[in-house]
Amino acid sequence: MKLISKLGVAGLVLGLAGSAAWLIAQEERPIFRVKVDMVVLSFTVTDSKGRYINGLKPSEFRILEDGIPQKLNTFAEGNKPALQMMDDGTAKTLAGGTEGPSKPGIDPRSDAFVGTNVFVLFDTSNFMYRGFVYAEDAIADFIRGLDRADSVAIYTFSRNVKRNTELTKERNDAIAGLRSSVVGDDTALYNALLLTLRDAAKVPGRKVIIVFSNGPDNASMVAPDDVRAVAEDEGIPLYVISTNEVNKDPISSSVFRRITSRTGGKAYFAKSWQKQVEAFESIREDLGNSYTVTYYPQPNPNEGFRKIAVEITSDVGKKYRLRYRPGYRPRSGF
Repeated sequence: MKLISKLGVAGLVLGLAGSAAWLIAQEERPIFRVKVDMVVLSFTVTDSKGRYINGLKPSEFRILEDGIPQKLNTFAEGNKPALQMMDDGTAKTLAGGTEGPSKPGIDPRSDAFVGTNVFVLFDTSNFMYRGFVYAEDAIADFIRGLDRADSVAIYTFSRNVKRNTELTKERNDAIAGLRSSVVGDDTALYNALLLTLRDAAKVPGRKVIIVFSNGPDNASMVAPDDVRAVAEDEGIPLYVISTNEVNKDPISSSVFRRITSRTGGKAYFAKSWQKQVEAFESIREDLGNSYTVTYYPQPNPNEGFRKIAVEITSDVGKKYRLRYRPGYRPRSGF
């Protein structure tokens, strides 16, 4: 009986030790969770003739993520001050002097929700040599015509990217940075775009990236669709103005169309200076007539690509056309 008792005690001890070891192993094993960040979504609404539809109210939109209705956190039209949506269905303007929203992830400064942070990525490779001066003029005119609430940063690239001007509302500073550009050598467009995206992602509020390029990339180490996925997930629309003809570089043309449409932006093919000016004017109109909403995603087990849908609830709104990114991938964290 004593032997059995001792064996029983030994077994119990070994069993407890094994359970403790298992629990420790479970604690040390990394547990992956989806990090729920605030989603920033910009979109445009146009009629059948391409005219912008303005003046729509937050209550006229329905945002869905994988079919799950989302509750808006903020709502803004163009460069007007954003509205913070309250729990009782009312809205409060995020104006200067307010303490700002209490939810995490919202910058309490009112200027974070007024205007657009515009990152201009200018191709200064040897492909741009002939039209370099005209391109600078077109970009300078675009900068001068931006809304007063907008901030602009000038980045240039050939093989490497250069931050000529950090985000600023001072137009003269931005243009001075632009004029300091020098012609480089090979083109690493997608490398430069990825670095610009990383910078833009750190800035609160609404932001877009405008790429002005001749087209061919012969030096990047990253794939264009990898860059597109980053822009898609960060909610940063990409606009591309290519000075090359569509038929002369069908591969780049196809890529430009894909990365812009998947992020809610547009691609333009503008060989002449006049066409480039028109492209910039179209982008400026887009920025001034876009709607931007933010929301914290509702519980969703999908850790992969989440599809976004924007709907207008009114009958007349069903005839309108909406342009926005099709979705994003939530970030993973520990």
